Parts: sequence; C-alpha cells; structure tokens
Amino acid sequence: MFKRIDHIAFSVVNLETSINFYEKHIGFQKYYEHDVPVPVIEKIAYLKLGDTVLELIHMPSGVKNTGYHFCLESDNFDADYDRLKKAGIPVQTEPHPAAVREHREEGWRRVVFVGPDGEHIEFRG
Repeated sequence: MFKRIDHIAFSVVNLETSINFYEKHIGFQKYYEHDVPVPVIEKIAYLKLGDTVLELIHMPSGVKNTGYHFCLESDNFDADYDRLKKAGIPVQTEPHPAAVREHREEGWRRVVFVGPDGEHIEFRG
C-alpha cells in the first residue's frame, strides 16, 4: 500500500529564480539537480523542507501552472504571512478561517500566495 506523497512537481521558466524564491522565502533547500535529455526540459532541481520535496522542472519555453496548489503548515501564521507580504509576494486569497478537519486545527487560518511561475502556495496554521 502507498504510504505518502514522495514529491510535488511543477514547471518553472527560470530555475534559479524559483530556487532562490523557495530557499529565501519559504525555507526549502536545494539538495539535487540534474540535466534532462528531453527537448523541452533543461534541468530538474529538487528542494526539501523537512519531509516535503518539490521537484522544479526547468522549462524555459514556459508552461502555465494552473488547476492545482500545494499547502504548507505554518507554526507561526502571522509572522509567515507578514514576511511574505512585506517581500512583495502576490496574495491570491487573503487570510481567512480554515475548515477544521482535525481538532488540532481549531482557530487556524489559511492564505494563498502566488509563486514566480503562477503556482499557488497555500499555507495554514
């Protein structure tokens, strides 16, 4: 039986811009990068935040990321929101109460920011 999602992957137009964004603003760290022998893809980079892995697929010709998002859990919602807002990262959905799926989520809020390639980055806490 499956036990977890190994990674989330999405395309990026500028790999270095995206790596810098996720390292500087979200706390991910790049741990692996490799070339890809496919005409539309140049490289793939992998970034980690705890057990969470992002796979950034470098496609300079551009592919719009639509129809999905990923969500991170914050241990300090207000500080994370303020930090990203002050950095000028666009907000897709302003903070609002989050649905309580488990007891530990009582009082949580959620917000959605927009990453460098249009990807939606939700966080809750």
